[in-house]
Amino acid sequence: MKMRRDGRLPYGQLTDSSRRGYYVNTYHDAAHFVRSVASLYRADLWKDSDYYCEVWCESRSIAGVIQEDCEDLAVSLFPAGGFSSITFVYESAVEINERVEKPVVIFYIGDYDPAGVLIDKSIEREFREHLDKGIDLTFKRIAVNAEQIKEYDLPEKPRKKTDTRSQHIRRTVEAESLPVEILRGLLRAEIEALLPQGALAVAKVAEESEREYLEMFANRIEKRKRR
Repeated sequence: MKMRRDGRLPYGQLTDSSRRGYYVNTYHDAAHFVRSVASLYRADLWKDSDYYCEVWCESRSIAGVIQEDCEDLAVSLFPAGGFSSITFVYESAVEINERVEKPVVIFYIGDYDPAGVLIDKSIEREFREHLDKGIDLTFKRIAVNAEQIKEYDLPEKPRKKTDTRSQHIRRTVEAESLPVEILRGLLRAEIEALLPQGALAVAKVAEESEREYLEMFANRIEKRKRR
């Protein structure tokens, strides 16, 4: 708190996903409504991609760090909350079965500890159990791994002596210890590699054009109201 208050730690680099407000959206008139929803318009960034992509992570705190990038790249984000419920993965798999006809790529971010190195295996196993057999699935853990711990000199803690899982893990590292800029850069590089070259820039131009059209529509509503 002290670091954040004196400006040494930007507020946006920490997240609290355990608390949220509940809001009621109201509008002055129809024109105000059109302008409000115009900001939500997104072009289909993935329509020409050969892949469908999702991002899964172990915790809501990590989700808060990468949510902005997932939204910018139009990728669904799923915080598993540890060992994910069978229902949570099953429902995602059913959604993919119903509307996806491309190879599926799922990127995962989680802790490097006795439980953390098993969570992604559990999620992947459930996906392979419930996805249609004709769907090609690539499930990739992009952080945290042993190589990253060495490369970025991440802080480690001794494993709990009472935890008998994953005996090859001698010391543990939380995914949150990976610097924000590095984690977000790793994720964006992996996702953007699945997109056609220039797709994001083209989508941004298309979105701006459609929003301009919606602004014209809002202006016509206002003119009609004044008559």
